[in-house]
Amino acid sequence: MIRATVVRALMLAAAFAAALTPVTCLGEDINQLPTRATKELPSELLSLLRQKKMPKHSPILVRIFKEEAELEVWKQDTTGHFQLLKIFPICRWSGDLGPKLHEGDRQAPEGFYTVTPELMNPNSNFYLAINTGFPNSYDKANNRDGSLLMIHGDCTSSGCYAMTDEQIGEVYSLARDSLLGRPSFQVQAYPFRLTPANLARHRTHPQLAFWKMLKIGNDHFEATHLEPKVDVCNRRYVFDAQPPPNSPDPLVFNPTGKCPAFVVNPKIARRALEKQRTDELEYARLLEDNVPTAPIYSGLDGGMNEVFLARFPVRVTLAKVLPYASHLPQLPPIPWVDNDGSLTSKLFGTLF
Repeated sequence: MIRATVVRALMLAAAFAAALTPVTCLGEDINQLPTRATKELPSELLSLLRQKKMPKHSPILVRIFKEEAELEVWKQDTTGHFQLLKIFPICRWSGDLGPKLHEGDRQAPEGFYTVTPELMNPNSNFYLAINTGFPNSYDKANNRDGSLLMIHGDCTSSGCYAMTDEQIGEVYSLARDSLLGRPSFQVQAYPFRLTPANLARHRTHPQLAFWKMLKIGNDHFEATHLEPKVDVCNRRYVFDAQPPPNSPDPLVFNPTGKCPAFVVNPKIARRALEKQRTDELEYARLLEDNVPTAPIYSGLDGGMNEVFLARFPVRVTLAKVLPYASHLPQLPPIPWVDNDGSLTSKLFGTLF
């Protein structure tokens, strides 16, 4: 029995190592898996997993906030819901608020991304790296391009989210363990925490419509602590879509084509809609109070969490690119199923 268990463990380890054979990125050497990529989680983090009832190999979900310069790792607990495990201060991100549009614009991406085992780079020149998967189907549908957009170490960034080597070691290990027997995990990258106060501050920004679209997925997650199902059609994100009642056909989404008839999962929609209505009232109150607006263009190339300012005083510099603007059309209403099973049109997806 013990021998069979050992053999099974060795087979799992070999399978995972094979799955982690990375794509060519950041100057790798695929001859061997370095020790830094196979290290066990620190004892403090293992203790925290036990305390929060999070199995070591349960799924993770990563959320990134540029303006606050924070990276959150959420992990699924024994109830099947995601709970916050740890917040990591980001050592360096480049560009300005707003999504990545083109190769060389130094922008770190914003949106919903899927990380698969082949996007894990254990041989990075930046200690360890996780490719975000940019461009995703939404980016491609909107003619956005770029490559090698990473979460990595070394606290230096050109379109990436850079951590310290110690931090990326923990994040990488959490991601590695979560991918054992699982195809992917989700990364949600935001310009800032999508609160009514922050949206009111940035209400004059040309990316406001894009950020409101991201907020729909953000609200689905925050209202349920379940990973939102993400699709793309008509060049926009769609979250937690399912076929209309009695529909015989599965949903097929074309990122550049017309959206198929769908409804939003009612259990998720109801909770998210309650959150959105509360946020809308707060947003309207802030606009009535005429809260000051934030500058559209910072003049800086990226940012850094304040905990690192003294340690890396020259890592945030003047911007090397000019500000840009792009606009998104107003989002149409998205139907969802009401309590009685009827198909009701709600302004679900039209925010503020």
